[in-house]
Amino acid sequence: MTQIVKLIPMALLLAVIGACSSVESKSPEHLIGYVERGKASFYAAKFQLRKTASGERFNQLAKTAAHKTLPFGTKVKVTNLANGDSVLVKVNDRGPFIKGRIIDLSRSAFTAIADAHVGVVDVKLEVVR
Repeated sequence: MTQIVKLIPMALLLAVIGACSSVESKSPEHLIGYVERGKASFYAAKFQLRKTASGERFNQLAKTAAHKTLPFGTKVKVTNLANGDSVLVKVNDRGPFIKGRIIDLSRSAFTAIADAHVGVVDVKLEVVR
């Protein structure tokens, strides 16, 4: 029984930390249908587990993205214009900060629509529900 009592504060702490770092995963109604075209790239491996602008830890295996202005939690369908492949991502960071690029994808999201060796692809973004 005393072991359970000792674990309660830890469980509460983990619940609070989890709640603080979670990001709403719902696109704002007024942005649904917003479309943008431009170039997409992906994060370098050195960013793995670093904090994003939203406070989440970056994970190359998650389907996430950085966008300069879309609110955190916005769901975006990213379509490779060369092959028609698309992926659904959640915006959880700011960027990219390289001229001409409109979105940075996690490596997992990028490889769902293109070969990583390509590095940069022309895409269409569409905000979805």
